[in-house]
Amino acid sequence: MAINTLDPLNILLTGCAGFIGSRVGQLLLAEGHRVVGIDNLNDAYDARLKEWRLSQTQEWPSFSFKQLDITDSQSLQEVFKTPGAGTSRPFDAVINLAARAGVRQSMDDPKGFYETNVLGTLNLLELCRTAGIQKFVLASSSSVYGDPDSQVESPTGSKDVTTRKLAEDLPTDRPVSPYAASKKAAEELCYSYHHLYGLDVTAFRFFTVFGPAGRPDMSIFRFIKWIAEGEPVLVNGDGNQQRDFTYVEDVARGIYAGLKSAGFETINLGGDRPVPLLQVITLLEGILGRRAHIEHQPFHPADVRATWADVSKAKDLLGWNPETTFEDGLKATANWYLENRAFAQTLDL
Repeated sequence: MAINTLDPLNILLTGCAGFIGSRVGQLLLAEGHRVVGIDNLNDAYDARLKEWRLSQTQEWPSFSFKQLDITDSQSLQEVFKTPGAGTSRPFDAVINLAARAGVRQSMDDPKGFYETNVLGTLNLLELCRTAGIQKFVLASSSSVYGDPDSQVESPTGSKDVTTRKLAEDLPTDRPVSPYAASKKAAEELCYSYHHLYGLDVTAFRFFTVFGPAGRPDMSIFRFIKWIAEGEPVLVNGDGNQQRDFTYVEDVARGIYAGLKSAGFETINLGGDRPVPLLQVITLLEGILGRRAHIEHQPFHPADVRATWADVSKAKDLLGWNPETTFEDGLKATANWYLENRAFAQTLDL
């Protein structure tokens, strides 16, 4: 049965205190839906930021929160039995944004990444099967594409960018980190549940999401803090590597649109514009009115040289396009830091 997002839905949202999860939760609530959010509030990065985000969502009366880990199948079963959020009606959909994220971090704890991203997803898929829930949305990653060719001309004139845009039909069988491998494995599990049990699945491959209250372990938050506080700006490699940055509000809109019936689809959500890291730093210097003191470090072997999303599938299937320019998103992100500076500057990177 297809989901009509015009009718109030009862949705289970995992990773609800995460960067993307909190934005998705607030969008769902603003659209009149009921949300049960779960998050383990772990310390993969500074948990105080997760608690700050959660406090923004908990203001909504149609939101209820349960602190648990998606690897805990018994606790998950109890959530599926008693959905909460002011209703006893079963969930209409599960949006799984709970994940261990980060290419480099996955090299330090590959088992933890596998348990959350693969076994946690399996737990949720099994409960959807047994409870008869038809819609499942998965957070995947552009990391599944591996390290594409990088020495060709880009739209900006730089030569360090992918040979072509990364489209969903490209091979994804050579992940270059445990994180990428775990995301690819989760996608494959979702397909098997679609094939065997008819589960309707939309798996989104995110491209370097950024925005206000973003993860402090990612480059943009770090660059903002380092420049604003006059600290050295650490850059791995020469800084010419490029990322297709995607503003968090655009990603939330895409996920919401992805609740529609899809069968099984993997869909890119990206900004459709590669930006070199050195250009990011230059833009931030202008926004913050301070010079960056750059210190170069060795290029990390788990990093890729460039990403560039082909978003034509998202446009065709969901009517989605990135709406926020990189420059506008960067200003909003820097302004959030400055407005919350007393708190933000204390966060561990």
